[in-house]
Amino acid sequence: MKTQRHRPSKPSPVQQIESIYQLWMLRILVPLAGHKVFVLRNGFSEDTVARFVGVGDWIDNDELDFDNATVRSQLRELHVAAEASAARLAPPSGLRANMTRLAQLVGLSDTDCRILEFAALIHHDRVLDDCADTLGQLNSVKVVDVLATVLDLDRRCVQTALGAHGVLARSGLLTVDRGGSGYLRGKLDLLSDSFADLILGAEADAMTLLRDTVSPSAPALLELSDYGHIDDSLALLTPYLEQALTTGRVGVNVFLHGAPGTGKSELARALAKALGCELFDVASEDADGDPVLGERRLRAFRAAQSFFGQRKAMILFDEVEDVFNDGDRLFGRMSTAQKRKAWLNRTLEQNTVPTLWLSNTIENIDPAFLRRFDMVIEMPVPPRRQRERMVRETCAGVLDEDAVRRVASSPQLAPAVVSRAADVVRTIGARLDPAHAARALEFLLDRSLEAQGHAPLRQGEAARLPPEYDAALVNADTHLLELADGIAASRCARLCLYGPPGTGKTGYGRWLAERLDMPLLVYRVSDLVSKWVGESEKNIAAAFQRAESENGLLLIDEVDSFLQDRGRARQSWEVTMVNEMLTRMEVYSGVFIASTNLVAGLDPAALRRFDLKVCFDFLLPGQAALLLGRYLVGLELAPATESELGRLRALRNLTPGDFSAVVRQNRFRPVRSAAAFVQALAQECALKVPVSPPIGFLG
Repeated sequence: MKTQRHRPSKPSPVQQIESIYQLWMLRILVPLAGHKVFVLRNGFSEDTVARFVGVGDWIDNDELDFDNATVRSQLRELHVAAEASAARLAPPSGLRANMTRLAQLVGLSDTDCRILEFAALIHHDRVLDDCADTLGQLNSVKVVDVLATVLDLDRRCVQTALGAHGVLARSGLLTVDRGGSGYLRGKLDLLSDSFADLILGAEADAMTLLRDTVSPSAPALLELSDYGHIDDSLALLTPYLEQALTTGRVGVNVFLHGAPGTGKSELARALAKALGCELFDVASEDADGDPVLGERRLRAFRAAQSFFGQRKAMILFDEVEDVFNDGDRLFGRMSTAQKRKAWLNRTLEQNTVPTLWLSNTIENIDPAFLRRFDMVIEMPVPPRRQRERMVRETCAGVLDEDAVRRVASSPQLAPAVVSRAADVVRTIGARLDPAHAARALEFLLDRSLEAQGHAPLRQGEAARLPPEYDAALVNADTHLLELADGIAASRCARLCLYGPPGTGKTGYGRWLAERLDMPLLVYRVSDLVSKWVGESEKNIAAAFQRAESENGLLLIDEVDSFLQDRGRARQSWEVTMVNEMLTRMEVYSGVFIASTNLVAGLDPAALRRFDLKVCFDFLLPGQAALLLGRYLVGLELAPATESELGRLRALRNLTPGDFSAVVRQNRFRPVRSAAAFVQALAQECALKVPVSPPIGFLG
């Protein structure tokens, strides 16, 4: 009977990798002379390394006196034996499969793959790292020498592979830290902290290998039709991106900027949906929620360009301030983009995957970068009509129509804020009845508005046009109804409304906006004036720009704070603020209304720039009587007697604002008769400081 021969069993993946580790470590210790640090007079610098390479018997051995010469000789013998079997060694099948897939995707050479394998393993294995530390601090040149020896590669090939223009660096997979000297592991910088574990794990696709750096974008929640307020921009942007995706055009980059929550990210997703392409986000934080720094994000961007160059895809690079504006001019520290200026400029001209770059602000970004973007598009807050539609869709089943209009009336409420608040309410919706759900939503929105320094919804609601407002019952030196018809035809006017407080100036602006069906943008002193030099001018410019882009009616209240006579200015910034306002008024092509109680102090140049100055005065006796009758009907009170009307007509400084004040008092101090209403009006008038007759102007 023949004796059956047993074939040697195939090494397990663990045995395979351990054999490779042992070979690499022996090359480090013997040819690269790491033994000079590793082998000490009475032991080893790292016992774990000693056990792994096969000289562990010398550790804590009472029967064997430590002889470093003999140990070095034994290391040389182990190295010779390891080299003899080096040709039969191969990385585990999982790592080999991942490297093959990655090589095909990115275009890695065999040398690139060998170097990337080593970098992944030294980042993954502590013992190999400890062994490499015996080589001490290495500069970039020595790193090339070490890798060439450890991996048995041609030095010139290694040098090329690690160069700034090599595939490893261009793809962001691996770069050499050229900032001075360091240990080998620290000099080999992988794409991400998790890359080593991912490449060494089970067979992984591209998205798995890019985890923590790039991820598929969330599904689009909006359509391009939700961005009607930037139709002009989309009319160029959409076909341009479509053509770029179809033809493979390189260097396609679009810069979108606007206040947080204006829908920039959602627009990117809506564009990808409309164009039928994939969208990938460059991560701004890792799996642990820690922020990813600008340098690392640029590496991720490079990898995404390499990974998705053959796919119909776009890249979304949000919060680009991390790259373009993370320096500090005060201390002379350059931003990440400025440090990599030449590389980034080339990238913006040569990237193969169209990229949408998103930022909350365009300030302090080097114009040299902005010039290289194909399009720079500002994302304003959607106009009111657009906001109403988005709020109605986002808050369906939570808000009734009145609440929708109230929420949409706040221009500071960005769509993202409303969407998040609605999600919170729906999450706990089963515990709330409809009325409480609506109140809960408005409560959340108010807290968000207040946190941003804006008025809450209820306060904004109080500032809306009173339902009793009637332009025919305002005492002005111009026929206000005819004026509205003329502005409706021209859609261009610059009006100065002046007169005592409460005479209906601001109310007329609100009434006119509704009459013209235009979004109303109201600004007060506190909205525009800043304690920082130059900031007020920027705020004024932004107000006019926003009104222009939204085709809205711009109403600036208490404009005397911005247009004081420059001849009386005490500070230089007072002059520059007036100059900014005058410049913006001069070129503004929409409807602009300025209201003031102190027209006599306005700068003469400002008065010349207004197309029409309208004087609002105290109510005429007949107007006061008609207005009283309407309020009495609304309060379900009996009509006023002749005696009460006579007393009303005797009030010569009565304004529509006085009537509104009495009605507000009625909420906590009920007005029970016409006589009581007139008495309350008389009290309002008695508190007023005598006002000199207004200065008249020819319209």
